[in-house]
Amino acid sequence: MLNTSRSRPASDSYHHGNLRTTLLELAVGLARKGGPDAVVLRDVQRLAGVSNSAAYRHYADRDALLAAVTEYSMGRLADAMVARLNAVPGRGTKAQRALGRLRATGQGYIDFALAEPGLFRTAFSHKESVRQRHSREGATQDGVDPPDTDATDAAVDEHHPFQILIGCVDDLVATGVLSADRRDGFDEAAWAAVHGLSTLFLDGPLSAADTTRKQLITDRLLDGIAGGLR
Repeated sequence: MLNTSRSRPASDSYHHGNLRTTLLELAVGLARKGGPDAVVLRDVQRLAGVSNSAAYRHYADRDALLAAVTEYSMGRLADAMVARLNAVPGRGTKAQRALGRLRATGQGYIDFALAEPGLFRTAFSHKESVRQRHSREGATQDGVDPPDTDATDAAVDEHHPFQILIGCVDDLVATGVLSADRRDGFDEAAWAAVHGLSTLFLDGPLSAADTTRKQLITDRLLDGIAGGLR
């Protein structure tokens, strides 16, 4: 895992590609404090104490750097979900364990949003940044949007948060908790629910709620998802 707590490094300390890692570490630190808007290549280059040309050899522009920070942030979100999954007790029936795993993914998702708001916002920012750039450059004037990279990434990356959720829903179907004929759309609905609540907690009217109330609301949401399975 990246160490984003390091101070400004000396420019003569880079060897064998370490500059790329350092630039990413610094960019992650900026995102952690200020979200995606804080990820500016010039600022990262200045913090690293290197020239523009040295930084551009590793990240061609801000979009490239933001894409790397987005990937890192999404990975940490997935790690938070997996940590919750690993803490689910092994006792009980298979159906009970499947339900516990579903709940754990949702709790881990929301926990990460609250603990790392800057990285959470950044995890979902890069596609929109690219779309806006394409629009400015006229790439969407013919009515063709940029590729849906979020869906593509989720389909091929087993560690993507959505794939982790899909695995939990697979378990629900396999154990008979969720009937196969009700599967279609459930994955997306569950994701939308926890993502929407996370966003309300961070940037919406629920941001003023205290920690205890946020957990109560989270419990109600997760209870509702589980209650709607049959």
